[in-house]
Amino acid sequence: MKIWFTEHNWPWKPERYRFPTEQMLLTLFPGERPEYPDVIPKDLGGERGVMIALSRGAKKASVSVLVKLDGQYRNGVARFPSEQLDEPDEAVYHTVSHALKQAFYQAGTALLGHELPWGSLTGVRPVKLPTRAMLAGKTAKQAERELRKEYHVSAPRAALAVECAKAALDVKRELEPDGLALYIGVPFCPTRCAYCSFISADVKRSLALVEPYVEALCREIELAGNLLRERGLHIGSAYMGGGTPTTLSAEQLHKVLSAVENFLPMERCSEFTVEAGRPDTITANKLETLKAHGIHRISINPQSMEDGVLCAMGRAHTAAQIVEAMELAGRHFGGMVNMDLIAGLPTDTLEGFGRTLEKVLDMDPANITVHTLALKKGSKLIEEGPTGASGDLCAPETVEAMLEVASERLRRAGYAPYYLYRQKYMSGSFENVGWTKPGAVCAYNIVMMEELQTVLSLGAGGITKLVDLGERKIVRLNNPKYAKEYLENWDKIAAAKQTAADFQAELVRRDGESENPSL
Repeated sequence: MKIWFTEHNWPWKPERYRFPTEQMLLTLFPGERPEYPDVIPKDLGGERGVMIALSRGAKKASVSVLVKLDGQYRNGVARFPSEQLDEPDEAVYHTVSHALKQAFYQAGTALLGHELPWGSLTGVRPVKLPTRAMLAGKTAKQAERELRKEYHVSAPRAALAVECAKAALDVKRELEPDGLALYIGVPFCPTRCAYCSFISADVKRSLALVEPYVEALCREIELAGNLLRERGLHIGSAYMGGGTPTTLSAEQLHKVLSAVENFLPMERCSEFTVEAGRPDTITANKLETLKAHGIHRISINPQSMEDGVLCAMGRAHTAAQIVEAMELAGRHFGGMVNMDLIAGLPTDTLEGFGRTLEKVLDMDPANITVHTLALKKGSKLIEEGPTGASGDLCAPETVEAMLEVASERLRRAGYAPYYLYRQKYMSGSFENVGWTKPGAVCAYNIVMMEELQTVLSLGAGGITKLVDLGERKIVRLNNPKYAKEYLENWDKIAAAKQTAADFQAELVRRDGESENPSL
């Protein structure tokens, strides 16, 4: 879709506002891609496109957005005090971007003929808004009303976000300035699922890399542990993901977890979760190894309990194997297991998803995460299309019904939502929600998704997030993406660990000097 900014009245070059414009375009019209012609037409005439203008009056400034699609057009306008255009650059950018999104949303939904579940919100982390509102002294009801009025979020989604914000605040109160969260990445899987775009390798094709990777990961763990201990820092929560960590042998898992115990400051770590996501990687020996090293929760992720759907998605296991894996896990971890489901998988149906949900509830895990299918760049589902009997994706209406069924059944079974996030290209523009039994919250998930604390990431594809809540600043340090690159770039990896340890130590120093120390 063609997009034009009028040349006059913008505080800087209009190009700076392409990002919020494209966010709204993707949200409202997922199939469209932006184009920026050099010549601005006097009117849209027969064009399909978006025309955006900023004007400033004596008291009020406004952003107007005209959208024309398939012979119809609608206009949206958002106003704000003109004096806000005289504020510092970043403040002006946020003011104008917000107004642009609201005006675009008005015009776009008028053309579509319906509102969106998350309104004009375009980010991954909608829970941050009510969390900040309540930290600033607003009540939960006020935070919910703000989502509905300011961002047009639907009533059910606004209530859901506030519930998760309450869980985030509970976790935040327990965090300490000298603490970090830990992520350890194992970028190998037995096979690659059709919907997956994570940085992972089919272990059959990359077997020669696995043992060298384990050795290099242990080396990084030792370095990180030494740096953290020198600065008096500790790990508060930990998560091993990937990929599928249980693709490693029991001996390799033992080697990695021994390094964690020997070098990292884990004495005050309250939880350690390991992805054992694929049941075809789970053995009694591996679970015994995990338990012996203090792992207290694992993930077993069926995604579906329908064999036809599993086959279509390239999962090399059956629903029966999931049941067997859960029975095995029960002997070592009791019910402390998370299970992931995906609503909207190709070849699935509302009835099939309902059967999946009931079978998972019968297995009684501590946590259930309900994902909405996201069509991710780099996934086989995008590059090659579905491989099952039917190539049709579930309609957004079907996905919505799946999520409604999940919410109703999970609440009835005693689960509550505790974290959520969104992704690009999600079916129906919905969300992923983690549900928990009382007392079984995975604090790491909240810390990571709400960016409440520095997350130190080890291993290929890991992204360390240096979080300074006081300055509302986040710095990202990327480890090399792929296992082979990871093995070849030790100097970069070591420098990032040094930076992370120094950053957190500085936060602790500042907190100690503050009259009101806090995160």
